[in-house]
Amino acid sequence: MNRKAALTENDLRQCLRLAGGGSLGLFICKLMGWDNGSFFCVYPMLLLGLTPSINAHVVRQFLLQSVVVSVEVLLIYGLFGDRPQLMVPLTFLAFFWRFRLMAQGPLFMFGALGSVFLSIQLHFASYPDTHLYDLVTSNLVAAGLTVLIAWLMFYLFPDTEPRPPRQLPAKDLPSQRHEAVLGATIATLSFMVFQSFDLRDSLSAQVASILVLFPMHWNGIRFAGRIRAMGTLLGCAIGLVLQLVLYSHYDVLPLVTLMYWTAAFCCARIHVLEGAQGIGFGALTTLAIVFGQYLTPQHDVVYSIAYRLSSVCVAVFLTLVAVFALHRLLNRFAAFRHASHA
Repeated sequence: MNRKAALTENDLRQCLRLAGGGSLGLFICKLMGWDNGSFFCVYPMLLLGLTPSINAHVVRQFLLQSVVVSVEVLLIYGLFGDRPQLMVPLTFLAFFWRFRLMAQGPLFMFGALGSVFLSIQLHFASYPDTHLYDLVTSNLVAAGLTVLIAWLMFYLFPDTEPRPPRQLPAKDLPSQRHEAVLGATIATLSFMVFQSFDLRDSLSAQVASILVLFPMHWNGIRFAGRIRAMGTLLGCAIGLVLQLVLYSHYDVLPLVTLMYWTAAFCCARIHVLEGAQGIGFGALTTLAIVFGQYLTPQHDVVYSIAYRLSSVCVAVFLTLVAVFALHRLLNRFAAFRHASHA
């Protein structure tokens, strides 16, 4: 990873967009008392963190995948919720076509965000006390609100100079097959594990097991796993410091939002200097999940932070073991051999 030495003017604007967008999402969802607060906090971080610029193509991908995910969750759980032997292959297919799009490149944002959103909603929908229509409604409202927040952030903090377009790496067909099968299989295994155990409070671990797959091949994933664990450690440490500073005032929303903005800006600075999905991005998503999902006027986040750290480390370790084993297996076949490991 090529780390920058200092922030440019564009980088500073991106930090302000990330911190402002994430904090605005937190403030609105807590003020309104909406359920599934992680949607409203994580989505702005993902959209503003994965792309440094926004345009109609990015917005279309973001909104379309939220609709597609909602339909898939309704169909999978509405029709086959009591038949896990049918849900597993359907889930694999849902992940496979997304990772296939990611491997091809032009619709990477659609596939990546869709994989995260689908994983989160499958996780919540698996519990019998979850109302699917409420879950889907929260997802759609959060997606629409995130787009409005993103446009507002780019209006308030526009780039000072045009950014060069990203160059997509060329991949041969076996490499694309390798990445699609690898990503879909590991994401489905993650789904099966979280279906088999009562891990309601392990949303961070669920998301981490998907985010580490974004490099799409073993050399990138093993590095991303270590970085993700370090990012979670940083996010948990910052969250614990915020909780200690807030002490018993975690029910004062303006104070919580101000502290959250400060922490998010610091993490965003690290993320922008890294220039990739590194420690800073992991810390941002960790803070968003912890404060968005678990902080309420009646409940602090001390226990949630401790549990997040342990569960994410275990999830990342198990994901890396599974990725390594499947990577070695796929590379035995010429039709699935990845070019970077040839």
